[in-house]
Amino acid sequence: MNIPDHLRYTPDHEWVKVDGDVATVGITDHAQEELSDVVFVELPSVGRAVGSGDEVGTVESVKAASPIYSPVGGQVVEINTEAESDPSMVNSSPYEDGWIFKVRFEDPSDLDDLLDAGGYEDLIS
Repeated sequence: MNIPDHLRYTPDHEWVKVDGDVATVGITDHAQEELSDVVFVELPSVGRAVGSGDEVGTVESVKAASPIYSPVGGQVVEINTEAESDPSMVNSSPYEDGWIFKVRFEDPSDLDDLLDAGGYEDLIS
């Protein structure tokens, strides 16, 4: 199981990479393994205002559909249209090419609720 130390995690299996005031969000290696073959990714709209914990999209596989939640509140500033056109990227490269969206967050304290790699590993064990 791949759980990079430099990322933060949600209990809902999203990962978060922080760069300044922008958070890149995707689903974890654990989540994509549980879903198996991802066949569809529904992305949020660029410019959409989101709250921390809001459902913003969906990842669908041959087994199930799973909502994607925003781990921080703010505004969606970019979406991964490549993952939309090639959903298998979410399986093959969940932490790199298979990211889902980026959000410019308003309140840095939203990050305080996220898990570090050790906390996420404990959650899924």
